[in-house]
Amino acid sequence: MTNLTFGIIKPDAVRAGHTGSIIQRILDGGFKIRGLKLIHITRREAEGFYEVHRERPFFSGLTEFMSSGPCVVMALEKEGAVKAWRDLMGATDPAKADAGTLRKEFGGSVGENAVHGSDSDENAAIEIGYFFSRLELV
Repeated sequence: MTNLTFGIIKPDAVRAGHTGSIIQRILDGGFKIRGLKLIHITRREAEGFYEVHRERPFFSGLTEFMSSGPCVVMALEKEGAVKAWRDLMGATDPAKADAGTLRKEFGGSVGENAVHGSDSDENAAIEIGYFFSRLELV
């Protein structure tokens, strides 16, 4: 079944000039890009997006980082999109990520690991809706 997932190229990867390489890897991985925007979210917007993590100790650092510079938000389509995107991203800790994954290649640390991805179809729908209107998805 073809479906959508949500991804972010995080500020560390954008700052380092990896946006084009990451997008190429997404396309090479068989994804169709249904929505794509370069944005710079505010701290408040980052806090809203990561609300589910508010009580976690990393919340403040995460929202500060995510609002520290431009990022690229994406709606990606592929059969089994959520799992396929998470497989391409690799483990949260780049040091533990498999060779050939985006986080292994472009991530620097657990906190600054180049990309974000939805963890379920339900969260993908919520996350896509946070950044894209229906008119922006082609």
